[in-house]
Amino acid sequence: MYAPADSRDLSDPGPPLWEQAAAILVVIILTQAFIGPVFAPTQEETPILRLIWLPVYAIIAGLIAVRPHVLVRAWPAWLILAVLVLQAFASKWWSIDPGVTQRRVIAMAISSAFSIYLGIAFGGRHLPRMLMISCLIMGVGSVIMALAFPSIGVHQLENAGLWRGLWYEKNQMGLVMSAGAVAAAACLASGDPRRLTPAITLVICVFLVLMTQSKTSLLCLMLGTGAVAGLWAMKQGGAAFAIIALWFGVVLTAGALYVFITDPAMVLKALGKDPSLTGRTDIWEALMREVSERPWTGFGYQAFWGRESVPAAFIRAETQWPVPSAHNGWIDLLIQLGWPGAITVGITVALATVVSVFRIPGSGAREGYFAIGYLLVFLLLSLSESVLLSHANLPWTLLLAILARALAFSPDPVRAPLATGRRRAYQTAPRIAAHSAHVRVQRPFPVR
Repeated sequence: MYAPADSRDLSDPGPPLWEQAAAILVVIILTQAFIGPVFAPTQEETPILRLIWLPVYAIIAGLIAVRPHVLVRAWPAWLILAVLVLQAFASKWWSIDPGVTQRRVIAMAISSAFSIYLGIAFGGRHLPRMLMISCLIMGVGSVIMALAFPSIGVHQLENAGLWRGLWYEKNQMGLVMSAGAVAAAACLASGDPRRLTPAITLVICVFLVLMTQSKTSLLCLMLGTGAVAGLWAMKQGGAAFAIIALWFGVVLTAGALYVFITDPAMVLKALGKDPSLTGRTDIWEALMREVSERPWTGFGYQAFWGRESVPAAFIRAETQWPVPSAHNGWIDLLIQLGWPGAITVGITVALATVVSVFRIPGSGAREGYFAIGYLLVFLLLSLSESVLLSHANLPWTLLLAILARALAFSPDPVRAPLATGRRRAYQTAPRIAAHSAHVRVQRPFPVR
């Protein structure tokens, strides 16, 4: 028998303060907050940006080096990561830009290794708390940037007046803040007595999501925090309430899916979205035609959307705007690695979801149901953003962290406490016989 690696109680202080600070720094940089817009305002890879990443990779290597005996327990996650990295690296041989593919695979391998470190080093409630603190820092920075430096923190031309904080555009801030809101809600539901910081973080994250006016981010926030609140309420209400809530959720979800499948245009209009999803359906149709050209290989990991890419130029000419990505994680994965890559990543996401569901009664409650709440957000994001198998991306980092902590096991066996005052029958019987003989010698029966 093995115990889950994050089966810790509330008395566990977690990693030391310096380690928490280093992990928070890496998480903030992985979101590309501030550094990206300043050193790469056109969202393209630049030499100075590569130099900035080198110290980050050194920090990741140092964090992994201080816990080798612990990280080895996550060997199933390491095996999955090896398959993903090898599959992406193999695409170098048929990539339309082998140099970009090679660099991005190395970056993806390093950031994914950091994901496994996060999942193991920050067990129980410590992972959502670390993420919450990271998002609080970025949230406060975004408010300051929008109010004190509006030329940077607020969109000026396209999406004029909408907040983007420390990022390139508003959707990036919305996605990070929705993840922060889920982490804050999980901290409130975990039983941690420190409630002021999570409450403040939740308010700031909700406020910033509203200032972006991003419908996707708002839906992610509502879905993730709603799942955390619902599971917490089911635990507090007992078995009867849990059964009723579960059936209500199943019926509500089935009804929503039926309406969306039968009349998606009505649902999108109700959400304030154009039925063509602001031209995204045109992008998807054009990209699927490109996928049909290379269904089993793709165009190479992270190679399709380069400035010199000929197939990307066709997509941009057809849609009449400079498309930066597929705006759909699964189609973007198909265009990079073909169906084999999409299937491998799909199995990884499904495995993370299944094991997290099975952890709900035990470890899931101790971490405030963060894994379930965040996975719902991630699944929704994957339909509208390129967040799958990314080389520098917070959503993919957190997904691998959740998978690693769910698959890792502790080598310490779980032993039941020994009963000190009881003896087995074969031990007790000889002692009774010996005691009886002693009594007969010392206190003989009287002779009549």
